[in-house]
Formats: sequence, C-alpha cells, structure tokens
Amino acid sequence: MMDRSKAAVVLKAVALVAAVIGLSMFFTRHWGGKMEKPRAPKEIVIRYDMTVNEFGRENGLNMEMLEKALGFKELKDYGKKISDLPLSEQEIVTRTKKTLAMSEEFGTKNWVKIPVKIGLWLVMMAAAFRLLRKGAVTSSRRKWLYLASISVFGVVLGNEPSPMNTLTDTIALLGAKGIIFPPRMVMLLVFLAITVLANKLICGWGCQFGTLQDLLFRLNRDSDGKSVISQRKVPFAVTNTLRAAVFALFTALALGWSMDIISPVNPFKIYNPLMVTSLGAAVLAVIVFASLFVYRPWCHAACPFGFIGWLAEKASVFKVRVNYTTCIACEKCSKACPSTAMEAILKQDRTAPDCFSCATCVEVCPTGSVSFSKGKRDLPPQGKFTQGS
Repeated sequence: MMDRSKAAVVLKAVALVAAVIGLSMFFTRHWGGKMEKPRAPKEIVIRYDMTVNEFGRENGLNMEMLEKALGFKELKDYGKKISDLPLSEQEIVTRTKKTLAMSEEFGTKNWVKIPVKIGLWLVMMAAAFRLLRKGAVTSSRRKWLYLASISVFGVVLGNEPSPMNTLTDTIALLGAKGIIFPPRMVMLLVFLAITVLANKLICGWGCQFGTLQDLLFRLNRDSDGKSVISQRKVPFAVTNTLRAAVFALFTALALGWSMDIISPVNPFKIYNPLMVTSLGAAVLAVIVFASLFVYRPWCHAACPFGFIGWLAEKASVFKVRVNYTTCIACEKCSKACPSTAMEAILKQDRTAPDCFSCATCVEVCPTGSVSFSKGKRDLPPQGKFTQGS
C-alpha cells in the first residue's frame, strides 16, 4: 500500500492538473472560446469573363485585399476583366489564397489578449532574471513563480501563443499555405533572443506547459529536495536524439506534405481542454504522469522549440557558471540538478543538455561557487573531480 507521503504527492498532482483543466475551461469561455486556428482554405472562384470587382465579391476580398493579391493601386483597375490581367490563372489563385490566409491569420488572433500576455511575459522574465542574478531563487519562490506562470500564461491567457506553438505554427503555416505570419515570426525571434541572452529563460520561467511539468516534478520532492517517489535522470543522448528526430520529421512532413503531426498531440491544449482530441488526451496523460518522475519529459524528448532553443542556448550571454577557485568538488549541485545538465556544466566533459535556469544548483552550493552570470564557462582544473582529490 502507498504510504501517506507518496499518496500526498499523487493527490497534489491530481489536484493541480484538475484545477488547470477546470479553470482553463472557464477562462476559455471568458475569452469567447475564440478559435485560434484558421479554417481549411476554400476553393477560389475564377472566370476569365469576370471583372476584378466580381472576382473580389465572389471570393470575399475587399479592396485592400484585392490590392495586396493583385497589386492594384488605381480605382480604374477594378473594372478590368480577369482576362486582361498580366497574370496567369494559377498566379491569381495562388496570390489570392495567400492573401486570404494572411487575413484569416489576423482574424483568428485575440489582439487584446496577446499584447497583455507579451507584456506580462516581459515582467516575468525581468523578475526571474533579477532573482537569478542575485542568487535569490529559493525552493519556495521557485514554486510560486512556476504557479504564477502556469496560472497567468496558461490558465488565464490560454495556450496561444507559447514558445513551442510559435515555432510549430510558423513551419506548419509555411508548408500548408506558403506564407509566414509576420507577428508570429517577430515573437519567435523575441523568444530566441531571450534564449541567447539568458539561457532558455523563456522556457524555464515563462512557458506555460514547461513550468507545469517542472512544478509537477517538484511536487514529488520533500523539503530537503529528495524525491518522495523515485525519480530518474534519463541520459541526454537518448532524449535529444528523440527530440531531434521529432523536429526533423515534423519539419519534413509540414513543408513537404502540409502535415502537422504536432497539433493532434499538442500538450499545450491542456489550457484549451475543448480542443483536446482523444489521442491528445492520451499523450497528455502520459506526459503529466511522467513529469512526476522525469524532469520536463516533453521539453527534453519532443518539443521542437526545446531543440532549437538548446542550439541557441550555446550562444547564451548569461548562464550557470562555476568558480573553480572556491568550488570544493562536493558535487551537491549536480546531484540536486533535476537533469544531467549541471553534471556536464560542472565537469565540462560532455555536451551540456538543456539548462532551464531553475537555479537549484545555485541554491544548494555550500560555498557560493555556482552563479548565473555573464561570460564563458571556465574549464575545471585537471584532477578537480577525480576520486580522492
């Protein structure tokens, strides 16, 4: 029979997930249940004897959209027949579909919610960065900030946008309709810039699903930071190989065959429960359950932005660094780290896995030798971590 401490972990996890789903349904209705995915494209109606105005009316194009699609600037052009245009039928259809797709992308976005979310993200990033730089992240503060991230960026403000969806939707839309949505591309560049500045700070503290996984993992640890129910550190070579394969397959299918394999199983839809399919619910259940025992399983093993962010992280300006002059080689930092990242950072003997800047290593270091600071990581002195040193 499960003892009380283990039962308490399970109950807390169930309560957290149930609260996320229940409150997300409420706030989804509050925002009007607006669909944030474009509908399937309709067929373009075109005949050579049509005037441009008639073509526009038949296909739901206003004057501004006709101008973008066909390059018109003069009112007299709208009376021309399609057959008089210096464009082939296929060119007209292609350009019209792209114009309609771009218009629909704008129409499916909540332009009240998104700016609010971006502004609050910047506030969260600034607060987390300040705490990291001061070495002031504690177990209690970390949990409260994760809960705030889950609540604000997920429950209240929904599953869109998010770091992962920004990347996957950009690739999927390019493959399906041949367009890049400028606001989404700007957000993607901002997320990558934050990653380069401060070591996956957006994933660590602002991603609504990443922080949910992280909090679930930490619910399975006691006040001393030890796991209540046994937890495991999966080798990075395994998770990153799987994640790279998922990214490559997703990109190839999206660009080559307009197939989005992420959308049906997208775990961010936990914040829009009515959009979750049966397959998505099964995958989500596995991820949530696994999060109690493995650190951020979706981030490490499947997230496309996680993979791209890991590459960008190599150029990070601010990162976890070790002062080997004061380090006593106790390795408390690597043991406390929820993944294998700190072991690689400490010994510099292998490719470093994702570091989500959780600052657990900074918190437990007895000599203050681990910090979140600017600069290149130093190499440890030879023999620093050999047995008996």
